[in-house]
This record gives sequence, structure tokens and C-alpha cells, in this order.
Amino acid sequence: MNTTAVGTVRPSQLLWTYGPGALIDLPNLSVITMGLDRWEENRCPPIDESRLLEAVRAILGTQVQRLRMPPVVTEENANPFTPEGKIGVPVRPFPRWLRCVRCGLLAEIDSGLFSLKENPYRPDQTHFLHTSCEKGSHSDAVPARFLLACRNGHLDDFPWHWFVHGGPSACKGTLRFFERGASLQTENLWVKCDVCGAARSLVHAFGAEAQNNLPACRGRHPHLDSYDDDCDAEARTVLLGATNSWFPITVSVLAIPHTGDTLAQLVEDGWEDLKDAESEAELKGLLKAFKKRGVLPGMDRYGAADIWTVIEKKRKGESGKKQIAEGDVKLPEWAVLTHPNPPTDWPHFLSERIAPPAKFASLVSGVLLLKRLREVNALVGYTRVEAPEESVSPDERPPMAALCRNRPDWVPSTEVHGEGIFLRFEEKAVAAWEVKSEVKARDTRLRAGHRGWRNARQLDQDAGYPGIRYAMLHTFSHLLIRELALECGYNAASIRERIYAKADGDTPMAGILLYTAAADSDGTLGGLIELGKPESLGRMIEHALARAAICSSDPLCSEHDPEKDRSLHAAACHACGFVSETSCERANRYLDRSLLIDTFACAGAAYLPGREPCK
Repeated sequence: MNTTAVGTVRPSQLLWTYGPGALIDLPNLSVITMGLDRWEENRCPPIDESRLLEAVRAILGTQVQRLRMPPVVTEENANPFTPEGKIGVPVRPFPRWLRCVRCGLLAEIDSGLFSLKENPYRPDQTHFLHTSCEKGSHSDAVPARFLLACRNGHLDDFPWHWFVHGGPSACKGTLRFFERGASLQTENLWVKCDVCGAARSLVHAFGAEAQNNLPACRGRHPHLDSYDDDCDAEARTVLLGATNSWFPITVSVLAIPHTGDTLAQLVEDGWEDLKDAESEAELKGLLKAFKKRGVLPGMDRYGAADIWTVIEKKRKGESGKKQIAEGDVKLPEWAVLTHPNPPTDWPHFLSERIAPPAKFASLVSGVLLLKRLREVNALVGYTRVEAPEESVSPDERPPMAALCRNRPDWVPSTEVHGEGIFLRFEEKAVAAWEVKSEVKARDTRLRAGHRGWRNARQLDQDAGYPGIRYAMLHTFSHLLIRELALECGYNAASIRERIYAKADGDTPMAGILLYTAAADSDGTLGGLIELGKPESLGRMIEHALARAAICSSDPLCSEHDPEKDRSLHAAACHACGFVSETSCERANRYLDRSLLIDTFACAGAAYLPGREPCK
């Protein structure tokens, strides 16, 4: 089968935006990323992170053997005429319907009316032509920008013949797409049959009318070349490039030492490669491969004999290994971040504990500067139409669509390196704050909004509320992200958060981790940790609280009642508390400035002291 390069995307985008089953809207083409069955596994470098692998296995099954990075074309193998130059992720044109930009002809790629014009040196210029266009030879053909999708993860071509003829019809005439009117609103977009003259506006493909004008979902998975039987979900019209056509479901962990022994930790991280070694001599060959691949940094400090001894000990005690549940991912991280003597020389975790800002010492009990950290992310599935974060349990989520036909034995992953600041809040102060009457009143208001929001989506009203502690920490995190972005040199979208909030149980948690994470050296410039030192951090917190005291949207912002409009935030908006969705772990939900500083509408619920707004 002939292969043609049609464009490029960043490796990280294959996890967050363009993974298996997702549409890539290129300048001249639209393609769909094929399932993992068609990826060249040997071109995908493995990533060693045992804790994340266990978390993935808890979701997809124990057959998952590896985490692997997407294939990457380097400068050395970029020649498009060599096999190495064709390294990449397999894609296929989708939707299969094209439209001529001159005559408006609407037909399938397989109709023989279109031809592909390749450009090996400029893949982004590869495009289809309508070679027999009556208005000019070699007219460009572009993808038809309407598709069908359903919440069960299916995606299909728009049923153009069905739609134009109002159902099944014997007429198979050619179709024309044309515009009627000055604007490009859907009521001005029409499709007409050349043979019978039937025509219909695309406004009837959306809203309440769509149910009567569209067929049932066929259960199609174009990236797998398969169909599911008896899909009962409603098929909806979606536009090419719409964000609701593909929502990734990912799992992420921070690479942290969790064995207490550096060599044992290295063996644990690289166990998928080391477990099959049958002798010390074979192990030496593996160690040379590790050094060449640049994986497991720090392993070269130990001799093969010492490593072999640890491997044999692990084999003897491997039975009964505890599987990590999805909800337990943050617990080991909290234990390391709050340890009295955190690691200071781990290859992927270099930390320094410093004193908290003097003014906030009674409220913030500790600060840990992470001079080096690594975050590993894995893609386990995706949903369509409805985002997975709208529910809190797998039972409530839209069905998670598969990445391949059979159960996967590997999943796409990425690793990013960066730096961060961890702030631990004083547990006694947080617990005392939680029982204040003003705080309970804000909790009641947020909980009412949470119940209304979930009820509108037919979800369990009483499930998934993270608690008022989480809302306070989350809001503080957002305010500090916005302030740090002004001074540290990173843009706000490159600073991420990780919230540790748990009020009950044996291990209560109250802390936030703000960190940069980038696939290159940009994530480790040092600008963030410099602002984590006491004199700088104290000033940053003061400035953040001062800015939060009055929002440019006040008094509307501070008076916002989540119960009335069934929303998931109180005194917070784009002008004061929202950040980029790449930074927030909850899509800008569960935020309230009143939990940190007095606002126009609420006084007495603030956790941190700060400047009061003007009266």
C-alpha cells in the first residue's frame, strides 16, 4: 500500500489532541489517526514508569505491557524518499466526502472524480483535485465539514443522500453544495440533487429537527475499520474541527522514588526490560542498551553484579504485588513531597526544602522547591460528544472508545521534564477554617450548584463533590499561577497544577504543586523555582490576594450564585480566577475567591489574610 506524508504534528499532540480516532484538520486535508493496531510498535520508544503502568493496567487490564512514545522523525532520517523518512503515525482521509470549491460537486473520494496531488517536499501542500471540473481544470477539492458522532464514541460520514432526499431513496444523483445568502450561517448552506432537484438546508441537521432528519447511528469506528452492533445513542451532527469530536482520557503521574533504595527504585522503573534477563552477562548487554537509549539515568553508577542481586531479590518477592488504583495515584506523591527528608539527588526528582514566607508561616507549613521533576502521561481511551470530566466514575462516563480493535498491550505515552513549587498548608489551620459558619455557608452554596449541574446531566447528584477544602486550594492555585506567569518568564498555559486535597482518612492532604512541564529544555529554565524562595513567594502571594480582592467584573463576579444557574464556581471568572485549560486539572470548576479573601458579597470565609476591597 502506498504511503504519503500529509503533514506534521508534535508528539505531545498525539496524546492530547490527535490520538487514535481523532480528526486532524490539516490546511488542505482532513485525516483520522488510525488505531494502535496499525502503528509500527518497533518505531515507538518505550518509557519506563512502573507506577503509571500499574495505573493503566488497573483501567485497561493486565495485558498492557509497555508505555511507548509516538514515533518521531529526526533530522537524520527526514529524507521523504527513504523508508526512514516515512516514519510516522498512520492516518486515512476522513471524512470520505469532498467538495469542489468551484462547482460545488459533493462526492465520495472513492467515486473516481478526485485525484490526490502529492508534494513529498511540502507534505502540508498535499491535496485533492477535481480533475474534470466544468468551471476549470484541476480545481481544488476540500473535505465536507459535516459528520455524525454519538456519545458511544462512534463517528461516521454525514448521510448526504439520506438527508437531501428525506430518507432512503432510489435516486443516486450527484449532489451539489451551494450557499444562498451573504452569511455562512447554516440556514444559508444548502445541498441539492442534480437529478431529482431535491434540496435541503443544513439548518435541519441541528437542534430538535435533527432527530427526524438523520438516520440512526451505524456504530462506525473509522480508525479501526469496524462497526459495533445495535448502537442506541442519538447521532448528532458535528463540524469538522469541533472540540467535542474527541476528548482524551489520560492518566498521569510524577516520577517519584517510592522504594527508599535508589538502586531498587531504578530496577523497579526498568523492570519491564530487566525481568527477562537470564544471566548477569545478558544484563550487561541490557545496560549498554540503556546507556545508548538514554533511559534510566543513574543506572550506570552501579555494577552489573549489584544490579543482578537486586533483580533476584525482586523476583523472589514479586508475588502479591499490589495493583495501583486510579484514585491512589496521588497518595505516594504526597508521601514523598511531605517527607521530612525528601530526595535531593534522584535523577528525575531533585528537591530542596525551604522555609515558608514569614507572613504566611502559620497558614503555609512548608515549601518544597522541585529543581527537577518528570511527569509521565498515558492515553487510555477517548470519548465523543461529552467530555469525560463531566462525571467522576467510570460508570457515569460516556463509554470509553477503544484505541485498537483488541485489548491493547501498549498505550501511547509522553514524558515531560520541568521544575515546580510545592506548598503544604497547615492541616490544623485548614481543619479549623473548614468548621467556620461562613465557610459552611459557602460550602452549601457550591454544593447546591454541583447538585444542579449534575442533575441537568442526569448524573448522581450526591457523587463527585470534591469538598470546600479542594475549592479553596484550587482557587489559591489559580491565583498564584496567574501571578507567577507575570514574573517567571513562562506563559500561563505552560504552568500546570496538581491539587492534593483530602479531609478524611488516615492521611489528610492539603497542598498544591505548581510546575512547568515541557518536552524540551524550556521546562527547566529555573525561573519558577527562583520565585519559590521565601522573600519572592511571600510577595507573590500578597500580590495575588490583592488582585483577587476586586475583580473587574465586580460586583457581578463576587455575587455570582452557583445554585441559581447550576454552575460549578462562585466568585470566579475569566477576569480574576480562570486559567488556561491546559493548566487546570478541573476545567476551571470549583473556584471561589471568597474562600481566600473577603469580597463585596462575602466576608468571614477567607482562609488567608489580605487586603480588603474598598467599601
